[in-house]
Amino acid sequence: MWASLLPIGRSGASGGYRRFAWTPADGECRLWFQAQAEARGLFYEVDRNGNQWAWLGDPSRGDAVVTGSHLDSVPDGGAFDGPLGVVSAFAALDELRRREVSFARPFGIVNFGDEEGARFGLACVGSRLAAGQLSVADAHGLRDADGVSLPQAMEKAGQDPSGIGADPERLSRIGAFVELHIEQGVALGETPHAVGVASAIWPHGRWRFDFRGEANHAGTTRMEDRRDPMLTYANTVLSARKKAAQVGARATFGKVAVEPNGVNAIPSLVRGWLDSRAASDEALSALVGDIERAALERAGRDGTSVAVTRESFTPVIEFEHGLRDRLAARLGGVPLLPTGAGHDAGILAGSVPTAMLYVRNPTGVSHSPAEAASEDDCVAGVLALADVLEELACAPSPSGA
Repeated sequence: MWASLLPIGRSGASGGYRRFAWTPADGECRLWFQAQAEARGLFYEVDRNGNQWAWLGDPSRGDAVVTGSHLDSVPDGGAFDGPLGVVSAFAALDELRRREVSFARPFGIVNFGDEEGARFGLACVGSRLAAGQLSVADAHGLRDADGVSLPQAMEKAGQDPSGIGADPERLSRIGAFVELHIEQGVALGETPHAVGVASAIWPHGRWRFDFRGEANHAGTTRMEDRRDPMLTYANTVLSARKKAAQVGARATFGKVAVEPNGVNAIPSLVRGWLDSRAASDEALSALVGDIERAALERAGRDGTSVAVTRESFTPVIEFEHGLRDRLAARLGGVPLLPTGAGHDAGILAGSVPTAMLYVRNPTGVSHSPAEAASEDDCVAGVLALADVLEELACAPSPSGA
């Protein structure tokens, strides 16, 4: 399975992946998922928001156990973030069948659409829509860099966008959702464990900073006469780094757009996107406020202006403690780990009991072609996932083992 998925959407130049939502590469991944489902005799369906499902048993019975993740990527992302959870889901089902267990509850595997938000700027679109955390109006307003709207992109890819929106009936059928994911840090690397269980997801969000100044000639405008928003932007990037480091949080300006974007022109507009995360909602709010005040103070000195727009926000998410602790106990007391990364499991946590497993990442690198996990650790992840799915979805053996 891994070998058949690996070439899809891979850049020859960077070695990373460009599997953006509703593009041909994403379409190939979706066909791959469908083929894996059908090869195992599972009932395959696509919901109103474009999420893919593969079912063993009748999901309308309710109390289903579901696992899976996503197949899309960030720009030049790694091979494991998302796909490891989907591949491991199918592999775990194969392992459970090898064990000849009997399923007592409906079992499902899911591929959530547009988890990374690389194309439309909002993460977890498929799961947000299903959970009612993204309105239909806001979804219709999402556009990519070429001005293509989300509904237009879905329609071009063969998905009917007319029914997008909250799907409480579907989510009500799910009794537990478990997502396996590569660890996006090095905590497990400092332990003897190949697998850990998530405890919580830090609150996180995205803010757009619009720095406005005055376009002018780079060669004839004296330095003291300039109203250069690039200077304000650069200082804000440095301030964000300093302020986040002081409180043990995260702040990243990872995307920027410049107008008129000429080598010999002072910009009139620099638009930068801040991704920020912290251990609590209050800490995150305070950090972003400090960064905004630093930007405004610098703008006053530079003769520029700053406007800040919050584009997304997800509060702190505590995974369901009973389910979390049950999984950790089943796996022999593996570590409980918090994370600063968002996931579909975090979105679903408000509607469904959810849990996450992490597979050791020896370098801690993620969202990069350098992202890695050893084959032995990936196998350990599959076996751990199979163990917890057997715990949740399968009938006890006659011997009680």
